[in-house]
Amino acid sequence: MKTRVGVLSAGRDCPGINSAIHWLVNSALDKDLVPIRGTMFEIIGIVDGWKGLIEVKPDKKESVKRWTTRLDGNIVRTWDRYGGTRLGTSLVNPFDPKKDRSEKVVQNMKKLGLDALIVIGGFDNLGVAYKLFREGVKVVGIPKTIDKDLSETDYTLGFDSAVNIITHDIDRLRITAGSHSRIFVVETMGRRAGWLALAGGEASAAAIILIPEHDFVIDRVIELLKMRKKEGKRYSIVLVSEGA
Repeated sequence: MKTRVGVLSAGRDCPGINSAIHWLVNSALDKDLVPIRGTMFEIIGIVDGWKGLIEVKPDKKESVKRWTTRLDGNIVRTWDRYGGTRLGTSLVNPFDPKKDRSEKVVQNMKKLGLDALIVIGGFDNLGVAYKLFREGVKVVGIPKTIDKDLSETDYTLGFDSAVNIITHDIDRLRITAGSHSRIFVVETMGRRAGWLALAGGEASAAAIILIPEHDFVIDRVIELLKMRKKEGKRYSIVLVSEGA
């Protein structure tokens, strides 16, 4: 007997999602692991995240074909070579207060014969997964967010790539800042968490890093920048998290 598992990516895309699906599928379908797990798996990809689970009409073949796809090693063979998400994603929230469609998700999962659901998402969408878990749905969450604002995990898909981009961009800005003897203030994403600014600032040797976890006084920031100028520093890079 096979365990039928759905997998979807929800929220914004980021690097690493396709690689996660690639290895998830290959691990789940590894026949050598069947004796250990005691079951075989069938992996069903859900197109466009939660939107797919809401819009699909399980009793209509064309709709099922439109919103779901059976995944195997051959299909996902090259997925880890690409960015974004080959399954597609959306910003639809089944628990939207204006129109709660969470019951539709639960019903469609049952009609599709899905025994469990793997959700690749960030703060909001793993929150959706948790709410479904409380309603009796078996879920597994794969953390995916450049903000790294999830508790109980040290690693999230997308964070490392975002830090690399910040570092490369600041390296480019540094050239212009030095040429014109300027102070550049760079804002990063991160919502209410400062991990992105902190890691990016440390990697790029920013002069000042401002994050929401630590209060700061703007007059003190100005004072530090003036001190750098007096010390002969030709330029300064100030990295600010959006929640600071």
